[in-house]
Amino acid sequence: MDLSRRDLLTLGGLTLTGAALAPSATRAQQQAPRRGGTLTIRTWDPAHFDPMLTIAFKTHVPLSFTHSRLLKQKAGPSVQPGTFPIEGDLAESWTQPNETTYIFKLRKNVRWHAKPPVNGRELTAEDVVYSVDRFLTVKGNANAYMLKALDKVEAVDRHTVKLTLKEPFAWFLDMLANPMAVAIIAKECVEKFGDLKKPEAVIGTGPYLLDSYRPNVGMTFVRNPSYFVPGLPYIDRVEMVVDEDNASRMAAFLAGKYDLGWEFPGTINRTDWVQIKDTVRQKRPNLKTLEFPSNVMTHISMRTDKPPFNDVRVRHAISHALDRQGLIDAIFEGVGIVNPPVPAALKEWSLPLQQLGEGAKYYKHDPAEAKRLLAAAGYPNGFPAAVCFTTYGSTILVDGAQLVLKSLKDVGIDARLDQKEYGAYISTCFYGKFDSMTLGPQTPFLEPDNFVFGQYYPGELKNQSHINDPVVADMLVRQRRTFDVAKRREIIHDIQRHLAKQQYYVQWPSGVYVAVWEGALKNYGPNLGYDYGGRLVAAWLDR
Repeated sequence: MDLSRRDLLTLGGLTLTGAALAPSATRAQQQAPRRGGTLTIRTWDPAHFDPMLTIAFKTHVPLSFTHSRLLKQKAGPSVQPGTFPIEGDLAESWTQPNETTYIFKLRKNVRWHAKPPVNGRELTAEDVVYSVDRFLTVKGNANAYMLKALDKVEAVDRHTVKLTLKEPFAWFLDMLANPMAVAIIAKECVEKFGDLKKPEAVIGTGPYLLDSYRPNVGMTFVRNPSYFVPGLPYIDRVEMVVDEDNASRMAAFLAGKYDLGWEFPGTINRTDWVQIKDTVRQKRPNLKTLEFPSNVMTHISMRTDKPPFNDVRVRHAISHALDRQGLIDAIFEGVGIVNPPVPAALKEWSLPLQQLGEGAKYYKHDPAEAKRLLAAAGYPNGFPAAVCFTTYGSTILVDGAQLVLKSLKDVGIDARLDQKEYGAYISTCFYGKFDSMTLGPQTPFLEPDNFVFGQYYPGELKNQSHINDPVVADMLVRQRRTFDVAKRREIIHDIQRHLAKQQYYVQWPSGVYVAVWEGALKNYGPNLGYDYGGRLVAAWLDR
């Protein structure tokens, strides 16, 4: 079943294809789990393994198998994609005595992986204190702003942790549960290795142990026999295969090598899916599929702190130049969503375009208006611009980038790609270290605060466009202090209206994921985000 945008909105962003998910999920939950087997997925080669020194999904995806957090997001076939209910991970329970105090009771007898230098010792509250302190203080952690409100973390006793905030922060529990935030690490590993970049330092309390790492080839994870949840995980081994050639990945999937779709997060690009779905259904008739909106926001960042991008007319012109529907047709097979500043995948928080007020008009493809605005800003002949870029190994991103360049050139902006290797791009352009423009995806966050605070608050590392807007800064702080969900939603809607008028970033559309998984994989439910390990910890293979 192919979806139009109208179909997608009618269905609320969730569509089943192939076998219906709900009945098979129910059967999986009733069926007795089977232990054993090897799950094989295509992933990516990480630059290193320190979760606090990179925002890269290539690191955080594998570490979701090996490391635990205080809280986690519930997973499984009963969880609707795009929703993230919170449950305990290392925390057995927690209380909030007041708006700025949280007390966590840790599970007892949680053991570190039986590897030196930790050698299977028990996890204590001091480990949590060390991990949170390092997250906040280690130089180069671009995610530190996620716990910006935290004042201090204390070990009350061996199994109790108290976190005290400087000010109320309504998203605090969501941040602790986020797979991109505070993975609990062992102090001994940092002391021995200096940091956690080496594969030998991949030691956590999670359901799997890193058994081997083969650079640019793959990784093997094996079941942690001492995992703190009795009986889990069910799958004995997870093989992660690095394959940067799309034709090779496609052939391997058709041959049954991969148990999940080969693209993030266990999906197949719609352009590839349209090409192979009939063949797939013949060769792998038991595959399950599910479609839901992507939360990956790709955008143009600009140096809004200097000419020409400090002129709002130039930014409006760039937004008018972008042919969003053309991108949807070309790279998403006609199935995509034009996003406001918070992606439509987070439908509880995202404001529909028609409700953006004055800013809605800037999402319209209007080259003539773009040229008029450029001339009014003093650039009747346009201007040259370098666009920092990396491919992320994505054919969609490469194809889309060419369309963006054409759209800009059509209105007189001579934009040329300054292509970098992935690691070089992340360490420079992703953090705003560029001279003109950057084109690339933003981290696919799971709540709206990360989409707006990190990207728009003055001075934050992820404020790629160097924005210093007191109006939006005030609203960003106010929504963080508002616990009433309805009132917080209104502030976030107002933020989006304001940002739509400013166009500090020019977003291109998001696609609609086609999640695909092997029918023999039971008790699995796809969702957004990096937490592959969390989605697979209670799954099993019926083969």
